[in-house]
Parts: sequence; C-alpha cells; structure tokens
Amino acid sequence: MGRIGFDNQKYLKLQSEQIRTRIAQFGGKLYLEFGGKLFDDYHASRVLPGFAPDSKIRMLQQLRDEVEIVITINAEDIESNKTRSDIGITYDSDVLRLIDTFRDMGLYVGSVVLTRYNGQPNAAAFLKHLTTLGIKCYRHYTIAGYPSDIPHILSDDGLGKNDYIETTRSLVVITAPGPGSGKMATCLSQLYHDHKRGICAGYAKFETFPIWNLPLKHPVNLAYEAATADLDDVNMIDPFHLEAYGETAVNYNRDVEIFPVLNTIFERIQGFSPYKSPTDMGVNMVGNCIFDDDACCEASKYEIIRRYYNVAANAFRGRCDESQTRKIELLMNQAGITPEYCPAVPASLKKAEETGAPAGAMILPDGQIVTGKTSSTLGAASALLLNALKVLGGIEDDLDLIDAKVLEPICDLKTRYLKHKNPRLHTDEVLLALTISAMTNPVSSSAKERLEFLRGSDAHFTVILSEEDEKILKRLGINVSFEPRYETGRLYQK
Repeated sequence: MGRIGFDNQKYLKLQSEQIRTRIAQFGGKLYLEFGGKLFDDYHASRVLPGFAPDSKIRMLQQLRDEVEIVITINAEDIESNKTRSDIGITYDSDVLRLIDTFRDMGLYVGSVVLTRYNGQPNAAAFLKHLTTLGIKCYRHYTIAGYPSDIPHILSDDGLGKNDYIETTRSLVVITAPGPGSGKMATCLSQLYHDHKRGICAGYAKFETFPIWNLPLKHPVNLAYEAATADLDDVNMIDPFHLEAYGETAVNYNRDVEIFPVLNTIFERIQGFSPYKSPTDMGVNMVGNCIFDDDACCEASKYEIIRRYYNVAANAFRGRCDESQTRKIELLMNQAGITPEYCPAVPASLKKAEETGAPAGAMILPDGQIVTGKTSSTLGAASALLLNALKVLGGIEDDLDLIDAKVLEPICDLKTRYLKHKNPRLHTDEVLLALTISAMTNPVSSSAKERLEFLRGSDAHFTVILSEEDEKILKRLGINVSFEPRYETGRLYQK
C-alpha cells in the first residue's frame, strides 16, 4: 500500500504533445471525444497510483487558449431523469455543474448539445432554461439506421438535419455527464458539416482505458472490465491494428465493432480515412507513464475486489442483475485472486466473528491493519474511523477521543427528540463530536489532524453501510467495500 507506480507529470507532458500533433495532422482543427470522466477520475487514480484525479483537466489547462468545450446530453436521459450513481444528481443538473467547474478552471465552454432530441417536454424545458442562462444550445436528432445505414446518415435527412455547432477554437473537446450521450455522433455531425463548408477538421478519441500497450489480461485492463460490467464492455485484441501493423494492441468491443462503419464514414465525408484501426483513433499515453508495474498490478487487484463487492451489494439490493457479479468473479479468476486477497476482508470477518456484531477493517496507506467493532454508541464505521486516527496519531487504544459529556447528549438527542431507534453515531456525527472535543482535549485535536492521512486507505465492512457513512468515508479518500448483507433483517433499510 502507498507505493506510487505512475508518473503524472510525464503523462501531462506526453498527452499534451500528442494532442497538439493531432491538431496539426488535421490542418488545425480537432474534435476530441473524451471518454470517461473529464475530472474526478478516481478509478484511474486507484488503479494507477500516482495518477491525479484531475490530470485530464490539468492537461487541458496547459492548452486552455486552444480549447473549447462542448457538452452533449441525451434528451432521452433528461426525460427519464437519469442519475449519475457516483454523485447522485441527474444528468441535466450535472451539465450545469460541469459548466461551472470548467469555468472555475479557466476553460471556455462554448455550448451544450441535446442529442436524440425529439421535442421531449423535459428536454425542451431544459433547453429553454439553458438559453435563459445565456448558454448556446444546439439540437441533434435521432437518425434512422444509425450507425449502419451510411447513405442515409450522410444526407440532408441524416447528419444534415442536425444543428451545426459554431466553434472558434482549434481543439473542440466533446464531453458529457455519462455514457450514451452521443459524443461520437456529435463529432461525426461536425465533420460532415465542416466538410460541406470547406473546413478541414479531424476526429480523435481520448480514452484512458483499456490501455492499448499493456497485455490484454493485465490487472489494470481487467479492472477496467470490472468497472464497466454494467455496460458489457469486453477487452479484446484490436484485429485491425494487428493486420495493419503486425502489432498487438488492446481495445474494447464497442470501438472494434463500430470501426468499419466509422472508417467508411470518414472516407465518404473526407475522401479518405486517417486511421487504420480503432487504436489509431485514440490519444492515450498512459501506458508509457507506468514506472512501477507491480504497484499498479497490486492496486488494480484491490480495485477488482472492490468492484466485485459493489456489484454483489447492488445485486443483493435488486439494483442490478446477478450476471454482473458472475462476470467480475471471472475477472478475479483471470487476475488470480479471491476477495480474501485484500487483507481488510478476512480481518473484518474475523473481528465480526469474535464480537458477534458488524465490524470493519482498514488497511492504512503504510500497510497497517486496523479494526473496529459495533458498540452501544458507535457503529462499525465510526469505531473504525476513530481507531484508525488513534493508530495514525500514536494514541493509546484505551484513550477516548470523544468525551462522554459530548457523546452521551448526542445519543440522547437522537433517541429522545429525533425518535431514532438506534442511538449509535454515524461517521458524520462522530466527526462533529470529535471536532467539539478537540476544542478542549489535545489528544482529540491531535487525532483530528490525522484525518488527511487516511486518504488512500482501504476499508471493508461485514454489512452494507448506510449511504451517509459510505459517503463520508469516501470524502475522506477511503476506498470502501462491504459484504452483501444488511445489519438487521428489517425489510426497510435507509
């Protein structure tokens, strides 16, 4: 734990250089489709220790004078109130959040495109709202036969009926709140309209995973498959790249399947295709920046296990199909691991067996393992959090970090006035109580100052945590997993 295996500065430099090369290759105009998260890429930072979650944004900031951002959103996702599971907000709300974030970082957001637009009421209302806010908006429509009916796609009734997005910069970044938002179709629409206007432009894809120049079954690439189990993505050898160059490269099924169609579209629009393989389309220097492969392999194996538990818990709660669990079980087998490979798993299960109650275990960044048990005043997550702070601060285990004069009134408030059946404190309540105790207790103050050193820890629990506990631990930078079972047999859980 705690080993760095990825050179982030080298990545920023190489990736920026490659993008500039692509811009020049296409005569000074490039539509760059961004796959995955443009910022807060915590998956990448977990499997590539040393990769900063904001690396992509920092790279774009190096090109800020050349960059224009276009955000796409599927009108059908607006209509169905589709939500981002990681941050719990709808896609349309996330568009507003993205615009604010990009602007705060000094990046120019040119417009928003509503794809698959068909006058849906909620989408039309969102379009009006954006216009009122002074944001340029464009509409792209559902094209019959997309992507296979190429003659129809490349006609006035196909891409030709889409609004043309007016852009002013040489690098147009196409991003979105999530998958299925129409990023690639937007790029193709722009190429079609630009060609009709006599404008030279090109297309490329910024996709971090899978990493094309790592082996197919490398743990980093397997972790990507685990992360996309719900999308049925499968890593595979790029047959087009192998045929064209005699070199093995890794891509994923959707890009490989669509490449012949894209290749034909490029040829029809521009008279030639600039690419011989889907791997050629990508701008991805990640594999060139790994300097400690063992560290990345270890981190990726932990990530696969976390993904397994996340999917297993969602299947238990009826939020996904059990086939996703079986898929990740196969990936664990390919990686040569079981859930017990992560030391926090057996440690938490052992603690629960010893105490007869829910428990948790945490691997600190330096490799130390800490456990926490459920008590009359603290849940497993809260107890584990305080115990970890004690270890990090060199504080004796029998010392109380929260004074009873602070703890007991909070428990009484919860049961007597707020009518909670359970007096035990959640992690957010424990942090507030610790902060109050720290005002008069030097030991509590010392423990509170160790919160920042929890980042990068791995914690596992023997029961499904409350949403609040899970959220707080993740905000502290702790990677969380738990067994697919509830603490109680009650039907209603919150």
